[in-house]
Amino acid sequence: MLDEYEGFKKDFLLLSGIDLNSYKETQMKRRILSFMGRHRCENLVAFFQLLKRDREVYNAFITYLTINVSEFYRNPVQWKTLESIVIPHIMKHSGSGIRVWSAACSTGDEPYSLAMVLSEFYPLERIEIIATDMDKEVLDKARQGCYHEKSLKSLPEKYQKRFFEKTDSGYYQVSDSLKRCITFREHNLLKDTYPGNLDLVVCRNVLIYFTEEAKDRIYKGISQSLKNDGVLFVGSTEQIIGSDVYGLETFQSFFYKKI
Repeated sequence: MLDEYEGFKKDFLLLSGIDLNSYKETQMKRRILSFMGRHRCENLVAFFQLLKRDREVYNAFITYLTINVSEFYRNPVQWKTLESIVIPHIMKHSGSGIRVWSAACSTGDEPYSLAMVLSEFYPLERIEIIATDMDKEVLDKARQGCYHEKSLKSLPEKYQKRFFEKTDSGYYQVSDSLKRCITFREHNLLKDTYPGNLDLVVCRNVLIYFTEEAKDRIYKGISQSLKNDGVLFVGSTEQIIGSDVYGLETFQSFFYKKI
């Protein structure tokens, strides 16, 4: 399968712009084989031909590949650290507003959570959040801002009451006032230009799937995007070894400050 996989990676890069070399190979092969099995493809050549001719399968594969797992206020202890320590630090340097990047934002739970928390410190019109993902389908869902009750299970009740309205179908709709804080964009962490002049970057639970070389490139890019004293918020299973190489230092657990 080795030669076949090498050919598939090259073809898929040309088709999608996604470089599978930047993902951990064992995990990626497992995911691809699982998806192929669902569609009864005997080999990678047949699978690639299916992706080329069937846009619905292609879109489903991109969604599957990008490992979209999200919920509001995920890992509450870390959000409380953001509220009690990190945002007050940022406020000393950010002036009257704040500029944030939520990278690999999936279905929007994270950037909406950010906007809600930041609303305790800034007027909504002073909050600018750029939320990006490379999956068009999850971005469409994020823009709609309609969620099942289970997605809100960790979200403090005060935010649920202020920013959501329950629909007739039993789902919860994000308020338009919150939506206006956020711009959703398609973005590939491995090839596209990063936003700049940022006070806070949130990139959680995605880099664990990348190779060390890819992570190195991403951390360098994020560091360059941050203002001095800006902060990077990472996931609960992620740690930046030798963060000083990127001009970052540990600020709190799961938070790194630009130096």
